[in-house]
Amino acid sequence: KPQPLPSMLRSLSKLPLTRPWAPQARHLAVLRHDWTRAEVAEIYHQPLLELVYQAAAVHRSGFFDSKEVQQSTLLSIKTGGCGENCGYCSQSQSFKTAVKPTPMMKVDEVLDAARKAKDAGSTRFCMGTAWRGVGQKNSFQHILTMVKEVSSMGMETCCTLGLLNAEQAKQLKEAGLTAYNHNLDTSPEHYPNIVSTRTYADRLETLANVREAGISVCCGGILGIAETEEDRIGLLQTLATLPEHPESVPINALVPIEGTPLGDRQIAMGKGVTWRDMVRSIATARIVMPHSMVRLSAGRMEFSQEAQAMMFLCGANSIFTGDKLLTTANPKFSEDAAMFEVLGLKGKKPFSGNTSHLRPAELRDEDLAQPVESMMAQRAAASA
Repeated sequence: KPQPLPSMLRSLSKLPLTRPWAPQARHLAVLRHDWTRAEVAEIYHQPLLELVYQAAAVHRSGFFDSKEVQQSTLLSIKTGGCGENCGYCSQSQSFKTAVKPTPMMKVDEVLDAARKAKDAGSTRFCMGTAWRGVGQKNSFQHILTMVKEVSSMGMETCCTLGLLNAEQAKQLKEAGLTAYNHNLDTSPEHYPNIVSTRTYADRLETLANVREAGISVCCGGILGIAETEEDRIGLLQTLATLPEHPESVPINALVPIEGTPLGDRQIAMGKGVTWRDMVRSIATARIVMPHSMVRLSAGRMEFSQEAQAMMFLCGANSIFTGDKLLTTANPKFSEDAAMFEVLGLKGKKPFSGNTSHLRPAELRDEDLAQPVESMMAQRAAASA
């Protein structure tokens, strides 16, 4: 007898998960760091619905609440003029695009944006700069202030500032940073075709510095950058064999920007990343990294609500909200709220699940939920 979709999903979560689905891997949701590329490839290349079934079962195996989705907001606090030559990026000074360099945002401007994001439902606030790395920049001190103040609002904080040394990572941790984003983008083999101003080893060194400082790692990749399916598999295998899996794994679909080599290539081809590409990558990531948040990231506007529903079903449990994602368009808060209502999803609370151990000791339970203005007023009254 046909069952309504919610009943089918409840039934799915109760099925015995014992059927072999990859060589030497007899149980779903097992946490491993020794995945071979051949094993990841076998998972990735399964018939699509079989892959979705297995990933959905892993996602419902008990570590995550499958109805919860983390809502993050990403703000470009320093746009354009980057010295790197990433072939997909509109902010590189190597390419002529519509994005023009702008000064670093003032601290108060960033804090105002964070307040609005929290009041709209975001629980993580990410700050990005178009930098090769922090280096000796004086403005790093302003970023430390931003991190400290946003963290005091009861939000998780994230930065993506480029290359980072061990001392800079330590300072960010002391300021209260929850996570650091530093994507590997693609496989080690394809990486030199994408950027020549830094190496894969440079990226891995920054990830090691972040992890050593006690900051959670946010690291993923981009689909649509002239990679092959073998490159996608190579990226996922690299992430799944790190000493610790990233706490968050963003899966991005290239948003082609005119003037960038990879953007112009995709525009000329007349086709981009498909929903099937995204589902395969998200589902494989969920299986090989069962305790990581998998973020449906850039390019989400290109996919229908039905396609996004399948991505949530197979393990995506994090999104960026707000109408802008660095320099490209993103669904509005109200559109995501309507989608959550249709799909029966709810927002993940800050410092819960796999980020609960990163919660600052001074934050109270009530600080995590209430609007920023109310929280600040209560603190002022208490100290009067």
